[in-house]
Amino acid sequence: MNSNPSNTDLKGKVVLLTGGAGILGSHFTRALTANGARVALVDRDAEKAKKIAESINQENKNSVQSFAADITQLEQLKQLKTTVESNLGPVDVLINNAAVKSSNFFEPFESFPLEDWNTVMAVNTTGVMLGCQVFGSAMAERGCGSIINTLSIYGIVAPDQRIYEGSEYEGRAINTPAVYSTSKAAVWGLTKYLASYWGNKGIRVNAITPGGMFSGQNETFVDKYSARVPLGRMGEPDELCGAVVFLASDASSYVTGQNIIVDGGLSVW
Repeated sequence: MNSNPSNTDLKGKVVLLTGGAGILGSHFTRALTANGARVALVDRDAEKAKKIAESINQENKNSVQSFAADITQLEQLKQLKTTVESNLGPVDVLINNAAVKSSNFFEPFESFPLEDWNTVMAVNTTGVMLGCQVFGSAMAERGCGSIINTLSIYGIVAPDQRIYEGSEYEGRAINTPAVYSTSKAAVWGLTKYLASYWGNKGIRVNAITPGGMFSGQNETFVDKYSARVPLGRMGEPDELCGAVVFLASDASSYVTGQNIIVDGGLSVW
């Protein structure tokens, strides 16, 4: 039992974070290390992951190690587990944060290629399942652990298609494709399943759902999206970090099977 229910200290905990070189990964890692965790930062982009780890280690010395792995490959994940354990120790917290966009990600649903569908599902859904198999099974053997799955607001509610009329990201027209919503909704189902499946093993399995995070969208998108949000604006990645640290820490020792939605209130409508 947690004797200090407000304790978000992560000192002594090893956190494995996939998608560590992505938009949210560096923010999560900084917050986790600031609270004392040692982080295994995992990404397919080895060079970018290494640079992020080096940058954070300048702030919190020797708190991050980067590792390259493709989470869709079971054997790579098994090898990753062996390597991380030999370098940092057993993983206490698994954060499944990796996600991918395919080359035809913004194609209309009617013509969305099956190959691209399978690519996105392989990373966003199957990769999460494999990570839970490899690292969650080890947690079950030890009788403790926390798993955090990063979802999306569009795995919880449908996107308002009107927002995307005239919307761009880095000069390219954007939308939210069905495969992204489907992949994230599936992970929410897996989250609840595993919370029940491993509850008697002392493993907590929860999710965090970001609403729209500003990352370079054009003014049209920002204005239209913000008009749908009770707080009247898009979010910033750092605003997700409190929920991540909470779920990783003993402060959430009696929380499992839950989804913390950080969306400025968008989902109330």
